[in-house]
Amino acid sequence: MQKSRHPLIAREGWSILFVVGAAAVASTYFLYWLAILLWIVFFFSLQFFRDPPRTPPEGESSVCAPADGRVIVVGEANNPMTGDRNLKISIFMNVFNVHSNRLPVSGKIVERRYSAGKFFNAALDKASDRNEQNALVIESDGGQKITCIQIAGLIARRILCYISEGERGRKGERFGFIRFGSRVDVYLPLGSKPIAAVGDKVVGGQSIVAELERN
Repeated sequence: MQKSRHPLIAREGWSILFVVGAAAVASTYFLYWLAILLWIVFFFSLQFFRDPPRTPPEGESSVCAPADGRVIVVGEANNPMTGDRNLKISIFMNVFNVHSNRLPVSGKIVERRYSAGKFFNAALDKASDRNEQNALVIESDGGQKITCIQIAGLIARRILCYISEGERGRKGERFGFIRFGSRVDVYLPLGSKPIAAVGDKVVGGQSIVAELERN
């Protein structure tokens, strides 16, 4: 997998921060009112693209949150990648959350699929079916199939994924990024025990959202 971790700021934001920062500095000397606006945009972008290190939970059966945000769905649903009936957990990221995406379990990527689509509000149920998305099917080290789907939101216009079919990844490892508001859906085999509940705020790569049923 392409290495994409950064100690403080995600590389996805470097070019934006450079351009906005340079414009803010330049306008400080010529257009004070514009400088104020640009500095606001700069500091907003700085917090949006922050990428703090995370320590994943131990244990083969634990499933960690693939993203920072608020849990908006916990319940049974049909897995769009496998057709199986699964436990679905959805996490909504607003513009103030960290937007790095992390693998929920350790394992091998057995399928990756990108689907073009709409840009409805990511908090809506129809976003899972109709929005632009990138899906990964992971075969865990315990032999279970877990699906993790990055979904674009109302103003999110770019989904980035750095892992490919056939590659292995570790739980909590950074694998992608979605710009400006979005959600991530995780589908787990029935029998998995949800730990997170609707309304909970979770930390990507760190919070446990479910426990897989042991084989």
